Amino acid sequence: MRPDITVLGQYTYLATIVFWGSIAAVLLRRAGALRRAAKTVLLLYPVAYVWDWYTLEVGVFDIIERTGIDVAGIPLEEHCFIVVVPSLTIAFHETVHGEPGSSSD
Repeated sequence: MRPDITVLGQYTYLATIVFWGSIAAVLLRRAGALRRAAKTVLLLYPVAYVWDWYTLEVGVFDIIERTGIDVAGIPLEEHCFIVVVPSLTIAFHETVHGEPGSSSD
């Protein structure tokens, strides 16, 4: 039996993204890498947006528990996802390999 993770209904996916995004923000701040991460995310965003739009268009996946708000052809949650995933990746990298406070962030 799988646990029911949809307790927040249409806000389930957004809440999950906010949770992981908060962890990314804390780790990036601690590592002094907020600005560097923001630059990387901005560069990756257009590619991720096109990729996400395409996969939704062709039906690779369907997001059931979402707010229903679409922005520029994709769900609001996907825009957040496009920011959070690379941010969390960079946050872990900087936490493992960087020195706290070594940046001007």
